[in-house]
Amino acid sequence: MLLQFLRLEWKSFFRASSFTGNMVLKIFLIIGAIYFSLCFLAIGFFAYNILLDIEVTHNPLLAVCNYSIYYLLADLVVRQLMQKIPVINIRPLLTLPIKRSTVVNFAIGKTFVSFFNILHAFFFIPFSIQLIAHGYSPLNVTFWFIGMWALIYCNNLLNILLTSKDSLFIVFLVVLAGLGALQYYAVFDITIYTGSFFYMLYSTPYIFITPLVVFALLYFATHRYFLKAMYLDTGLKGKHQEARTQNFTWLNRFGLMGTFLKNDLKLITRNKRTKNILWVSIMFLFYGLLFMTGGIEMYDNPHMKIFGAIFVTGGFMFTFGQFVPSWDSAYYPLMMSQNIKYRDYIASKWWLVVVGVLVSSVLASFYLYFGVQTYLIILAGAVYNIGMNSHLVLLGGAFVKTPIDLTSGKQAFGDKKAFNVQGLLLTLPKLVLPMVLFVCGNLLGPDYGFIFVAAAGVLGFAFRNYMFTVIERLYKSQKYSTLNAYKQKN
Repeated sequence: MLLQFLRLEWKSFFRASSFTGNMVLKIFLIIGAIYFSLCFLAIGFFAYNILLDIEVTHNPLLAVCNYSIYYLLADLVVRQLMQKIPVINIRPLLTLPIKRSTVVNFAIGKTFVSFFNILHAFFFIPFSIQLIAHGYSPLNVTFWFIGMWALIYCNNLLNILLTSKDSLFIVFLVVLAGLGALQYYAVFDITIYTGSFFYMLYSTPYIFITPLVVFALLYFATHRYFLKAMYLDTGLKGKHQEARTQNFTWLNRFGLMGTFLKNDLKLITRNKRTKNILWVSIMFLFYGLLFMTGGIEMYDNPHMKIFGAIFVTGGFMFTFGQFVPSWDSAYYPLMMSQNIKYRDYIASKWWLVVVGVLVSSVLASFYLYFGVQTYLIILAGAVYNIGMNSHLVLLGGAFVKTPIDLTSGKQAFGDKKAFNVQGLLLTLPKLVLPMVLFVCGNLLGPDYGFIFVAAAGVLGFAFRNYMFTVIERLYKSQKYSTLNAYKQKN
């Protein structure tokens, strides 16, 4: 049965409509995978000598163990943001004489061969070889390697559970931020305790069994969770909630554009995914504290402050605007069959993100506590967001052809499948250009940095009609490929 599943997956992979599409993106992903593999390989081979040279400790293994907790936490964060969870279309399988546990085991097993698991081997294997070459016990190093590898696969299972339950992911983020802050301000150092445990995987026999037991328990929990949900009616039965009517009749004065605005406001207030976007936008308001308070030395410079200001006022714009028109994917084919003007559709989305920037600018007024100059940086970033980035996010949205499930709160920070090369290139003028303008302005005087960034925003606002025309042409050229992409379910 396992071989049959593998044959089906192989056919599904090569018969998918996306297999021959976007070859440039696939090439970039392959190059990226090779690059990170070589980086981990180099770190694995040279970490031992580097730790000795910088005199962190006379025992490089102990130094690695001390910071392994952050290595594992960072791995889990990256998995949550980037790792795709393999799925199986179970409906045709449930009518066949196949054990449900077999299907679940295969689905979970697919995650074990993910690149995010294999990548760690490029560090742990050469580092273990270096330890043995420098006189460490081969048997104890093997125990340490098995224990750490089991913890990597524990992360793999935790990622599945955290992706399936949003509440667990939120709790994880709060705990991670709390531990990091406590150690940074020298209140509590968790590495004192975790480092000892990781080193015991090497120094104490049979302790390596502990991660294996944790892995077995997590596998059992994951298997049980999916086994309980593996029914035809799972996910089909809707939740009964109290209906609320919000007509937004005051937008009727804006004609067809007002109709689009009403639809967007209803979409934001009535769906789980868009409600999460609002919470994420509020979180971005406090992102600037990393840059404006001077608490982190590497961020305490002018160009990094304007980088933070772009995110403080652009949280809603980036999280919502980058998925236009994917928010309307459920009824986009119906919209395209109507006699509507793309210009009005684009203008409604533009006004929505602009209002989001203005509201964020007002809410960010608490940064006045850190000085008037700090708030001026945020206002300059807001003007740039309105004049330049508001157009760029709509341009990038035309290349994001991933349908969105509005009833799901998953992936509130963005859809992993929405990554594309065009969007990556558009990131440069969004984030890098204002930093360059700010630095160039500061070379002329302390206030010219604000002026340069704000002037670029004003210039972009002055040419908004031209930008609308460019965006309209792009959306029309991508119309049929977008419609075809929204029909894809897998």
